[in-house]
Amino acid sequence: MKKIQMVDLRSQYEKIKEEVDAAMQEVIDQTAFINGPQVRLFADELKQYLNCKYVIPCGNGTDALQIAMMALDFKPGDEVIVPAFTYIAAVEVIALLGLKPVFVDVDPDTFQIDASKIEPLISDRTVAIVPVHLFGQCSNMESILKIAKKHTLKVIEDAAQSIGSVYTFTDGNRAFSGTMGDIGTTSFFPSKNLGCFGDGGALFTNDHDLAEKMRMISTHGQKKKYHHHSLGVNSRLDTIQAAMLRVKLRYLEQYQKARNEVASAYDLAFENHSHISIPKRDSNSTHVFHQYTVKLNGVNRENFSKHLASFGIPTMVYYPVPVHLQVAYQDYGFQEGDFPVAEKLSHEVISIPIHTEMDPGQLELIINTINSFFQ
Repeated sequence: MKKIQMVDLRSQYEKIKEEVDAAMQEVIDQTAFINGPQVRLFADELKQYLNCKYVIPCGNGTDALQIAMMALDFKPGDEVIVPAFTYIAAVEVIALLGLKPVFVDVDPDTFQIDASKIEPLISDRTVAIVPVHLFGQCSNMESILKIAKKHTLKVIEDAAQSIGSVYTFTDGNRAFSGTMGDIGTTSFFPSKNLGCFGDGGALFTNDHDLAEKMRMISTHGQKKKYHHHSLGVNSRLDTIQAAMLRVKLRYLEQYQKARNEVASAYDLAFENHSHISIPKRDSNSTHVFHQYTVKLNGVNRENFSKHLASFGIPTMVYYPVPVHLQVAYQDYGFQEGDFPVAEKLSHEVISIPIHTEMDPGQLELIINTINSFFQ
């Protein structure tokens, strides 16, 4: 049996090796390593896939969030609403730009920002809501967009873990994650559902002026070479990465299907387990399972992880410390007890392997090993 990994990038590559190698060789032959034609082609193909008007590639997902906030002209002291249980990137960018993060607790079952708790936290300094579509499904976008419209707020979707997931509104309209707010952002980090062989990211929007502004900001604020019209950054998607992403985009639906098959097997195995709560699938969103994250009930998580490791099965904890309790953000004055759901989840959650290349033998071993821990 192959070694079990959280994500098996080598096996995935081997299946599409000829296509990837040919795409990368084409870039080398052209020697157009920065802003080569494959960058534009990838942006066009991703735009068509997502059914949005503009895709602006950039250097990574964190840069995408920063460029989005710069393009929306947020000023130091402005407040941005963000979930308390998430990866650090969105909060990091807020802090770097001199903005103030306003944390909101999350839903204990879906792990998404709790939309019912947003409105009481809106002040006259609030400028935006950043829903992070965690682990592979969408936040409650219908409620979030209604709140944003009511209070004239911007919405920046962090779709780094959810590319390809689809949200269905009550009127039947459907939209991909990252395409519903003013701006969507994503990451192409290698382990993402659509990942490259290094760093990469992109921004999505349906607003022409915003698209032009974000494109300008991402290239040193220049409209044309050596003519700089705004403060900008240097954040470009490498041509080699774009070429490789073009190949993998063709397989994205197949990858989502494979991940869902693994998730369904886990669901079936653990749906009535007294010590394991399987991830809730929201009825309004498809799930692309960037991670399969369970909650352990009355279980020593470290012992559980060690037991699986003894059989060669890795696990990961996303995230062991909620953002409001991270040392780097203590100056904002939050303390333990402020966001009880996020804090409880940080002690309960654990993610088990899920990726596109898992075989039945690996899946059986993981399920049997987990069950054996409780026997």
